[in-house]
Amino acid sequence: MTASLLSFFIAITILTLTPGFDTALVLRTSAASGWKKALVTALGINVGCLLWGVAVGFGLGALLLASEMAYNLLKLLGAAYLLWLGIGLLLKPRSEFIADPGGSSKSRGYASFFSKGVMGNLLNPKVGVFYVSFLPQFIPAGASVALWSCGMAMAHVAIGIMWNCVLIASTHYFAAKLRKPAVMKFMDRLTGCVFIGFAARLALAKR
Repeated sequence: MTASLLSFFIAITILTLTPGFDTALVLRTSAASGWKKALVTALGINVGCLLWGVAVGFGLGALLLASEMAYNLLKLLGAAYLLWLGIGLLLKPRSEFIADPGGSSKSRGYASFFSKGVMGNLLNPKVGVFYVSFLPQFIPAGASVALWSCGMAMAHVAIGIMWNCVLIASTHYFAAKLRKPAVMKFMDRLTGCVFIGFAARLALAKR
């Protein structure tokens, strides 16, 4: 059991540090909207991971391996969502820092960033396939699959939140420069291209 846990923590830490869509989303949100909303976005992303872990633990994630149609449907929905985010950043990049766009309440603004993080994660079937193929390797023989899957997902969330805090803190250090109008437009468009690239990679990905 100790060897399984140690191996899992090493593997999941390396995978968490590997840059991907989540990293780009957190960095862009931190630079454009401040550390608080970036932290809320990160919490949303990690809640998505936890939901995938619970689903896999109770056998729902296996559907993605058993059903080609289910996998392709979720894959296309995820790619469409990333494409929508990317095109939005390309067409309407920010030119100034607005703490709460549109004059909406803070609660509504934070909910929007949280849901963006959750949806960006849940609509990526590769996360589900990763969990359903990765987590069982570290579950000891005879142990509860549901409990271990949920526990390892929570550990992944804890590591993910700590890494996101490091990303947010490093971005906040350069906040004054990153929030200049020209820099913000460039970053938004660059992030938009990155999101579109992730959308294309997800749409073309095979299991």
